[in-house]
Amino acid sequence: MNGTEKVVKHLEMTQNVINRLGHNSFLLKSWSMTILVAAMVLIGRENLQNSYFVLVLFLPIAGFWILDGYFLWQERLFRYVYEDIREKTDTTFEMDLGKYKGKPESSWISAIFSYTLNIFYLIEVLFVGAIAYFLK
Repeated sequence: MNGTEKVVKHLEMTQNVINRLGHNSFLLKSWSMTILVAAMVLIGRENLQNSYFVLVLFLPIAGFWILDGYFLWQERLFRYVYEDIREKTDTTFEMDLGKYKGKPESSWISAIFSYTLNIFYLIEVLFVGAIAYFLK
């Protein structure tokens, strides 16, 4: 296998990791919405119409938000790996993420508070907050 073939194979491996991270992020969002909808169905029952029950829903939303931020952070780091591999003529199949942690938008916090995650999870937070307000 020559250098170019190795680079192409390395790029495919890296792209597969990026795709899996994106898929995991999608699954987190769908589970978050599923849990939220299931809780709203339960709140429709008269004996569970309690604003404290609704406020507990902030915990899974925060957990999914943080975990989704982790997957986005890892995805961003692997995109830096992809860009470095793309510029090479030969590769050792190394995927060291540590050297990319100082780059722009390469921290977990910046991923958690990214524009797209903020929009998605703040809509959920506002929805749960509105339900809690109306149940009071």
